[in-house]
Amino acid sequence: MTKTLRRSSRWLAALAPLAIAVAALRESPGSELGREVAIPVHLQDGEEFDTPMVRLIQYGGRLFNAKFTVQEGAGRPQSKGTGAPLSDPSSPLVFPRNFDRLSSPDANSCSGCHNAPVSGAGGDRVTEVFVLAQRFDRLTFDHNDTIPTRGSTDESGRVATLNNATNDRKTIGMNGSGFVEMLARQMTADLQAERDATPPGGSTPLLSKGVSFGALTHNANGTWNTSQVRGLAAPSLASNGTSPPSLIIRPLHQVGNVISIRQFSNNAFNHHHGMQSEERFGLNADPDSDGFTNELTTADLTAVSLFQATLSVPGRVIPNDPAIERANLMGEAVFNKIGCASCHATLSLTASNNPGLPGKPGWIYFEPNPYNPAIGPNSPNLLLGPTSYPVSAPALTVDLTSNMLPPPRLRARDGVVVVAAYTDLKLHDISATSDPVNDPECEPLDQNQPATSAAFFAGNCKFITRKLWGFYNQGGAFMHHGKFTTAREAVEAHNGEALAQRLAFDALSAERQNDLIEFLKSLQVLPPGSRSLVIDGHGNPKDWPPSATPSEN
Repeated sequence: MTKTLRRSSRWLAALAPLAIAVAALRESPGSELGREVAIPVHLQDGEEFDTPMVRLIQYGGRLFNAKFTVQEGAGRPQSKGTGAPLSDPSSPLVFPRNFDRLSSPDANSCSGCHNAPVSGAGGDRVTEVFVLAQRFDRLTFDHNDTIPTRGSTDESGRVATLNNATNDRKTIGMNGSGFVEMLARQMTADLQAERDATPPGGSTPLLSKGVSFGALTHNANGTWNTSQVRGLAAPSLASNGTSPPSLIIRPLHQVGNVISIRQFSNNAFNHHHGMQSEERFGLNADPDSDGFTNELTTADLTAVSLFQATLSVPGRVIPNDPAIERANLMGEAVFNKIGCASCHATLSLTASNNPGLPGKPGWIYFEPNPYNPAIGPNSPNLLLGPTSYPVSAPALTVDLTSNMLPPPRLRARDGVVVVAAYTDLKLHDISATSDPVNDPECEPLDQNQPATSAAFFAGNCKFITRKLWGFYNQGGAFMHHGKFTTAREAVEAHNGEALAQRLAFDALSAERQNDLIEFLKSLQVLPPGSRSLVIDGHGNPKDWPPSATPSEN
């Protein structure tokens, strides 16, 4: 069973007031008097297939912006942000232990951090995320506390400090994420097809959309050798005996840790807000012992995932100033000439590749992602299949190029949709020394390794190529850590695999460097309702590029 978004704008305009009125009637019974909740009536499982797509997305937006309260399950008195029970159940996370900026719960709503310049986008430096601090009940740095992962001592018995207990990351935006997830699905299908065509004793280059992921070897005894595979996270390289590596492209989290918007959301609701979804924690379960079950239905997760997937696509803002226009033209040319686009790439969705939904173009997004993990950390997540909540459900589809979604949108031309996200969805090490202990561009913990392993504590220097579309006005904090306030600082911090490009930037004249920075400044999340992917400083559509292209000299 599928449901594709194919309704006219006129029909939608007529439906919207009715939908709001019906919702108001449903959510205003007398029993609600005095009750303080963000979502009085949740979408029940199965209702997502009978709800018009526009209403479903609107409802997903309400969930994304909802400020959840203890009267609907917010908080997690007996559960970590990982979903595991507290290390010390005798000290539940109730007032005054119900908030911790580091180990969380740390926010009332998704939009509390994803709000710059609009809901769903990125965040200011103050909304940074302390990734992996949620392993602790409540991170206090009390060195008298010797219970592992309660408040100060980590899994290895080491006393935690701010520098070794967590990875400090900037909140990045979800605009355009549906297109990015579909790119990852297509690229995963390509790599898996190459894997499956590799006979025992053979070795195959892994290539998708012009991006090389090294080579995979199928040993003569049927086992697999991934030592020459490049740019994939460790979970995608794991194999057991003759079972092959998944080679899944993981486009979410800045170290390529998460497969889908849905998996990301399942994690975040529990981690940051203490709201447990039934698909991850089970029907009628109360894993955090707060007295609430089914705090988020499977239908809820479908709606909030669709809301994020259909957010408007970032574009460019280029003021009507001849000097700035010329700088943007020159800056984009320089960006390509010195090799920045080799990693910050523009990729294309093709019509003939939609894993899990054969016969549909690659820009038909659907929930759930066919590669969602059923086992392992941050699992289970809804799987594609017959209706069996919360285990599986059939595809619910939406055309990402539809005029009924928030503008601006990408369009299909000649069987492809060009996605200028400026990423190759590949992990790279651009640190100066590749030393997690001493290099400030690395992290003290490796999110892609088991939390009790030596590899976890060895740290990480590899990050997925940062999406540049929309990056400039999402909080003014740059690099994965968000500790730079200018794009120029971020450019100058490129070393390692990006050293040649950074040296090429340094060799440019001051004028050409400024041109490149102006190009980067133009990459923004556009104001709501923008009618073009390129607008001027007043929000008006702008024809770009102009017919005459200036010389680089």
